[in-house]
Amino acid sequence: MIVASVRPPAVAGQFYPARPEALASTVRGYLEESRGRAALPAPPKALIAPHAGYIYSGPVAGSAYNALPQERLAAIRRVVLVGPAHRVGFYGIAAPTAEAFETPLGAVPVDQETVERVVRLPTVFRFDDPHESEHSLEVQLPFLQCLLEDFTVVPLLVGSASGEEMSRALETVWGGEDTLVVVSSDLSHYLDYATAREVDTRTSEAIAALRPEAIQPGQACGHVPVQGLLLSARRHGLEARVLDQRSSGDTAGPREPVVGYGAYAFH
Repeated sequence: MIVASVRPPAVAGQFYPARPEALASTVRGYLEESRGRAALPAPPKALIAPHAGYIYSGPVAGSAYNALPQERLAAIRRVVLVGPAHRVGFYGIAAPTAEAFETPLGAVPVDQETVERVVRLPTVFRFDDPHESEHSLEVQLPFLQCLLEDFTVVPLLVGSASGEEMSRALETVWGGEDTLVVVSSDLSHYLDYATAREVDTRTSEAIAALRPEAIQPGQACGHVPVQGLLLSARRHGLEARVLDQRSSGDTAGPREPVVGYGAYAFH
C-alpha cells in the first residue's frame, strides 16, 4: 500500500522488537499466554490495555486483546485508538494529518472520513507534534495487526481535557459492530509493590462500576481517556469486566517501585 503521508514507528526496538518476525512471535506469545480466561457473555465494544514496554505490560495487554472472540474479529473494520500524550503538552484532543501509522508489521490506514467528523468538535483538532514520538498508541497496533486482517485506525491523543469532552469525541466515532474502541492507559506509577496493588485495585473497582469521577490523575496516566470511556459506556448500557491486573513487579521488574497495568473489557 502506497500512501502520501505515513507516521513511522517511533519506539520499535525500544518498547517492542523491531524485526517483524520477532514482533509477531512476541505478540502471539502474549496472546497465547492469556488464553483460557473466563469468556465474556458478549463480544466487547471497548477495551482498556496498557502501553509500557512489552516485557513489562505485554502479558496484561494480551489479556485485553484475548477478550475479542474469533468470530468478532472479521467484523471489526475500524479501531478508535485513544491514549494520553506523554511528551507534548497541549489542551484538547489531537488527531494526526498522517494517512497511515506504520509498525514493523506494516502500515495501518487512518480513517480520514471519521477523523474529519470528529475534528469538527471544538476540542478536537489536527496536531501532529504529539503523535511524532508518542508510544501509547503505537504499542497497541501490533496486537491489532496480529488479530485483524483489514482495518483502519482513528488515532486520538489526549492532552488537557475533561472526561466529558473525551466522551463527546467518542460518541462522534462510536460506530456500530464494525468499530472497536481501545483506550491505552497504564495504572499507578512508581509506588512500592503493596501500595500499587492497593491503589490499582481501587481503580479496577471504579472501572468495573463505571465510576469516572473516581479515576484521578495519580491512578492512571490515561485517566481522561478512561473517564471518557466510562461515561460513554454508561450512556450505551455497557458492562465492564476486569480481565487482568498486575504490575511491573509481577512481570519483569523489581518490586519497588513499580508501574501498574490493567486489562478491561466493556460489553
